[in-house]
Amino acid sequence: MDVTDATAATDAAAAPVSAPGRVAAPDEGISHEELVLAARNHGLPLEALRYDVTPPGLHYILVHYDIPAADADTWTLRLHGRVRTPLTLDLAALRALPSVTHRVTMECAGNGRARLTPRPVSQPWLVEAVGTADWTGVPLRTLLAEAGVEPDAVEAVFTGADHGVERGVEQDYQRSLSLADATAADPEVLVAYEMNGAPLPPQHGYPVRLVVPGWYGMAHVKWLTDIELTDTPFIGFQQAVAYRFRRSADEPGDPVTRIAPRALMIPPGFPDFMSRTRVVRPGPVRLEGRAWSGRAPVTKVEVSTDDGATWQSAELAPPDGGPWSWRHWHTPWTATPGRHVLTARATDAEGTAQPLTQPWNRGGFANNEVQRIPVACL
Repeated sequence: MDVTDATAATDAAAAPVSAPGRVAAPDEGISHEELVLAARNHGLPLEALRYDVTPPGLHYILVHYDIPAADADTWTLRLHGRVRTPLTLDLAALRALPSVTHRVTMECAGNGRARLTPRPVSQPWLVEAVGTADWTGVPLRTLLAEAGVEPDAVEAVFTGADHGVERGVEQDYQRSLSLADATAADPEVLVAYEMNGAPLPPQHGYPVRLVVPGWYGMAHVKWLTDIELTDTPFIGFQQAVAYRFRRSADEPGDPVTRIAPRALMIPPGFPDFMSRTRVVRPGPVRLEGRAWSGRAPVTKVEVSTDDGATWQSAELAPPDGGPWSWRHWHTPWTATPGRHVLTARATDAEGTAQPLTQPWNRGGFANNEVQRIPVACL
């Protein structure tokens, strides 16, 4: 059997267990399969927005396939392809190289998907798929300089150790960056081995992962084992099929790349268990949260306590965490008895503001429609 026949046979065998992407019917509820995903992957509890740096156990998680078994003693990273000197590094060799630490806010590209109508069937995120960490590692451009990039190289392809099948395609998780993005000084891509000053937790890519500041989470390849420089664009599944903005299944779509601006509020008061409706007492209430963008620095956050009818500017904290980290914001509110809907919206230095309603796309990507928090003042 030749390679083409073997691939066809594998795809045919996978078809019954790996359905095509689809959009939910108008009245279709969350499926058993989506609940399985939701149980495996978790978002940031919104009250944890109080932390400048998210504790690892509270940082959002999305694992495409399985968390692979990884042994730091036998792990190696191979750098090859269109380079003059191929490299194979173990963890000790990687740690011996000059390191840097960057504070980076990371957000899943599907954050907000479950709020769309009709709903794309996949991991059913609301607004909590985000977190901020201090990532320590070696700049990717340092490794590429040591290997020596050939003049005809155009992309760097990153392979993780996680393996699975998606929409009938068996694969290792792979993504690529253009050579310009891979070698940029700002944002500087990291080959990271620490999160918040400790070794990466297994679910966050132990022992080594990629960190691409400003980009949605699909670019931050975990359990990184291989970097290949190529002289042609990468057309693997996660690059050319998944993570594209499409309105119909048959269009090529535009790639999902940098994080759109977003502000989230720490829900004030205390919650009803099931509905999560917040209860506050009449009088002064401090409204606060975080705002970020992967396109340009956040320059303004506005808050509404009447579901967007009126807005007031919030006070933004200095960008002490660096250009790729979220910023704290706060504003006072005098709560009055009754029902209220609280919301916040961010605007970045390019003038891009969060929308009040979100244009629909088939994958449910980059839905940064404003958060809405129902509040009962009693």
